[in-house]
Amino acid sequence: MSSAGVTALLPVHNEQLLFPNRLPTPLGLEPNESIWIYLSVSGSIDPMPIFASESIESVKLRIQSCKGFVVKKQKLVCGGRELSRNNSLVRDYGVTDGNVLHLVLRLSDLQVINVKTYCGKEFTFHVERDRDVAYVKEKITKKVKEFVDADEHEVVCDGRPLDDHSLVDDICNRKDAVIHLFVRKSAKVRGKPVDKAFELSIVASHFKEQCGSKFSRENDKKQYNNTDEKVYRTEYDYDKEIASRRPPPNEGRGSFMEPIIVNPKIELPIPIWDMVNSTLDGLDHGHFPVRSLEGTGGAYLMLDPSGKKYVSVFKPIDEEPMALNNPRALPLSLDGEGLKKGTRVGEGAFREVAAYILDHPITGHRSMFGDKKGFAGVPPTVLVKCLHDGFNHPSDKSVKIGSLQMFMENNGSCEEFGAGAFPTKEVHKISVLDIRLANADRHAGNILLGKEREGGHTVLIPIDHGYCLPTSFEDCTFDWLYWPQAQQPYDAETLDYINSLDAEEDIALLKFHGWELPLECARTLRISTMLLKKGAKRGLTPFDIGSAMCRETLTKKSVIEECVDEAMDSILPGTSETTFLETVYEIMDHRLDQIAASLP
Repeated sequence: MSSAGVTALLPVHNEQLLFPNRLPTPLGLEPNESIWIYLSVSGSIDPMPIFASESIESVKLRIQSCKGFVVKKQKLVCGGRELSRNNSLVRDYGVTDGNVLHLVLRLSDLQVINVKTYCGKEFTFHVERDRDVAYVKEKITKKVKEFVDADEHEVVCDGRPLDDHSLVDDICNRKDAVIHLFVRKSAKVRGKPVDKAFELSIVASHFKEQCGSKFSRENDKKQYNNTDEKVYRTEYDYDKEIASRRPPPNEGRGSFMEPIIVNPKIELPIPIWDMVNSTLDGLDHGHFPVRSLEGTGGAYLMLDPSGKKYVSVFKPIDEEPMALNNPRALPLSLDGEGLKKGTRVGEGAFREVAAYILDHPITGHRSMFGDKKGFAGVPPTVLVKCLHDGFNHPSDKSVKIGSLQMFMENNGSCEEFGAGAFPTKEVHKISVLDIRLANADRHAGNILLGKEREGGHTVLIPIDHGYCLPTSFEDCTFDWLYWPQAQQPYDAETLDYINSLDAEEDIALLKFHGWELPLECARTLRISTMLLKKGAKRGLTPFDIGSAMCRETLTKKSVIEECVDEAMDSILPGTSETTFLETVYEIMDHRLDQIAASLP
């Protein structure tokens, strides 16, 4: 359905909402004409008429028409499941009259602004990159009561005063994590007539008159018993270079971070320790975690000691989608299942780490969590526990357990570029990872576009693997499946790598690192690895193999699901897992032979 045919939402009735999960149906439309759902976004709930026969994309276009949120920034969740397939119908997901659809927005065009004032106050907020400095000053005025008139203040970035008409996007380097601004009182130029001339005077309000904070008074007494001008300049330099937002650790700061190492035989390599230590140093220097506005769970961008660059991303397990402390206000999972079929709430961090562990370098397995780059390039990831005020603590502050992943410098995600810009080899590397791990959440937004340090070649960086290794194949989706590179055969090096994969060794490796895969997840890994190896041996492309794993529609089972079902129907109760898998592989051989024979 094209956007031209989408109308704005109909006027809604101001009816009282009585139930959190099932709300009363507004009057005005017959059930056979449409259904009414309730759209929940940012704490507000609005009724919305849709057709059960509409596609999910059509619903998103309606939301765009009414709310202004573009389709690619939207994620819809209903009944604890993400409505991720845009081409599927509303009724396919079981959405019925009165259901609540939770809208989660992916707002990547926001910039983090860190502000320090001459009063010694400091705070952080997000602002759209197309806003100007005047708008930033208005935001600051609302934050600080001493700022009565925004026109009397100027904003300084790196020692340079900023014009009110400067755009945030113009003054920031997109590689910088945070814009650091200092706000100071502007000097006023006054003129009065003296005979036939004018006498000009520059008046700057006394610092202590503008701010009564202890921070300012103490430094004024210690160092500045001079002119206002000297107080002004020296105070800015001190505030910019030395003052920290939080007291140092030895003054009871109350935060820490350390890796969780289950097996004492594991020795973390230097890059992992560097990431952990740099993250902890950033916290010790008073740099609060910056919660990402992407995704459906709590993900925190962690700053280095300078506060200018991100070094890692922390994802606490209790802030995952539908977990107890999820900051997106998604409903709690009633049965423990995650947003994707076959996953569990609270296991995302383990899956993130597992993806890194199983992304073996082309030379072979890492030695004791070695530091060699994996074949697909999953960033170094480790399980940690961390305590800090900056995380989502609805009640008492507590230690968080989650995954810590190295932040990778990038030029954006693949959804911001045409697929033709991606090297075929890079797409193939990610296809190998996704097929092998049965990734249930591979979209263009979680593949980053980067550059190699040597040579400057384009590389693709896969992130967000919290939904890999599910217990079933039902929600497996790969955006790269429809890129032209997926139609190309694997090269010799990739085929050799695929041939070297061994699911039994992988299961043992995960156990060595402390995660014993549940039987259903281990079965998924065994079957998906075998599908990849058998498909590659027959000369099938990533598209051919991936299509056998992914459903064409929400309700039509994939080839691999049909193989599993057929094997399940053909064995006797009590049959061993080994015998069951052998049956699956025999059926798989037959289906893959059919696919290979049908190709031109």
